[in-house]
Amino acid sequence: MIEFYELLKKDKKYVIGLMSGTSVDGIDAAIVEITGHNLETQVNLIAFETFPFPPDVSQRILALCQPDTSRVDDICEMNFYIGYLFAEAAKHVLQKSGMRPSDIDLIGSHGQTIHHLPGDPNTISPHRTAKHIKNPSTLQIGEPAVIAHETGIPTIADFRVADMAAGGQGAPLVSYPDYLLFRDSAKTVGLLNIGGIANLTVLPANGTIDSVCAADTGPGNMCIDAVVTEITQGVARYDEAGQRAAQGTPYQPLIDEWLKHPFFHLPPPKTTGRETFGNTFAMEGLETCRKHDLSDNDCIATLTELTVQTITNYIAQFITRQNPIDALYVSGGGVHNQTIMQRLGELLPDTSVEPVDNSGISADAKEAIAFAILANEALHGNAGNLPSATGASIRKILGKFVCP
Repeated sequence: MIEFYELLKKDKKYVIGLMSGTSVDGIDAAIVEITGHNLETQVNLIAFETFPFPPDVSQRILALCQPDTSRVDDICEMNFYIGYLFAEAAKHVLQKSGMRPSDIDLIGSHGQTIHHLPGDPNTISPHRTAKHIKNPSTLQIGEPAVIAHETGIPTIADFRVADMAAGGQGAPLVSYPDYLLFRDSAKTVGLLNIGGIANLTVLPANGTIDSVCAADTGPGNMCIDAVVTEITQGVARYDEAGQRAAQGTPYQPLIDEWLKHPFFHLPPPKTTGRETFGNTFAMEGLETCRKHDLSDNDCIATLTELTVQTITNYIAQFITRQNPIDALYVSGGGVHNQTIMQRLGELLPDTSVEPVDNSGISADAKEAIAFAILANEALHGNAGNLPSATGASIRKILGKFVCP
């Protein structure tokens, strides 16, 4: 077994990044060759694969996300079980690549968020009260001790809590890897990840690390997926390529009502999650759509347009005046939704909107790569958060270290 301090002697490391987001659709596993650290970081993606959760596992996780359906014994059990699934994902991507566990130096695991309470009463659902967030907190499951034991690979996990301990919102954490990989001396770059929640990092042209601006913009695919699942009775779990949204007509009066939600008017840094824009919000939205006699495709189109407008409104309100975005690189599941991509291009005519793949980084693997980078930074004793992105009082080394 190579201990953590011995890894510091290696300039080039092979790191597995493991990620499961708010969409709760599966585990992304990336094998990344990382050379250097901090501003010298360079990455090369060796292998990537997504391992879908079985439907029953997704449902069990989603039940844990809701206070009225979660139980402490289920959380306890699923913490270890999800850790086992993360370990299996690591083993499978190794098998795909032809590499062995002994070839890997480190694992960086995001885990699976089941509850996130960033602390601002304005960001929570109307169904919750301020007393529920007296102590800002976050909880990710997927026990890293299980991952380390099952794979035999040193593991760093649970990245968000150190930022929150320092007064931050624990998200978005990809902003620091974004800065390392995408900063540009000549143009302002936006990194938009559309997962369950959409988040945006803005890197001003020739900007310093303190000039980075980042925040969650609101729902990404989460509400769309929930409504598609409900409408199809589980036959489909997402709107493939945005085809159903393209066949429907958004109902703007309802979107205008949703846009009054206080979260959308908060300045960055800010973060949100399933607690605010999860199943309850989606089902209430679907019910309201039906009260307006909208077709199923119109409902999907309306929620899809909400995602687009919350992104573009955020850019117009908080970004454009200071740093007009020259290139917006899109990643996450939303990059495959052609309706979302088309509408972003239409509403941002002065910005080049394109998949992040065009920059040389895989759109699907980007977040898993980011957590591989954060693990490498933690190993070297480098802070992994950006106070300008999360609101933390200081920069912090992120993650907990577990030996096999």
